[in-house]
Amino acid sequence: MITKGIRGAITVENNSVEAIRCATLELLNELTAQNNLEPDNISHVIFTLTNDLNAEFPAKFARLELGWKNVAMMCFHELDVPNSIEKCLRVLIVVNCDEKFKPQFVYLKGASNLR
Repeated sequence: MITKGIRGAITVENNSVEAIRCATLELLNELTAQNNLEPDNISHVIFTLTNDLNAEFPAKFARLELGWKNVAMMCFHELDVPNSIEKCLRVLIVVNCDEKFKPQFVYLKGASNLR
């Protein structure tokens, strides 16, 4: 068994708990569906948010609403690069898998410009 990373990103409507919740769940649900993820196969998850998003931790919604209670998760601020995309939530999900697994990356809403 090896580990591979699955990347994803989504823009968030505004800096509110509900907007971060909705964006987090939309992104994680799409990543889960496209990659057939089971929580037991997730090694850890790293979330980053741009500096204009600080109303809540995205990991909270993965734990409470997706049941990822035993998954190690951390939240960080994204590097503040001039002229970069605003109100963006990014995620790196590291999974335990076999060598044949091909990660499907997901970029939603304004974050689709990142691909």
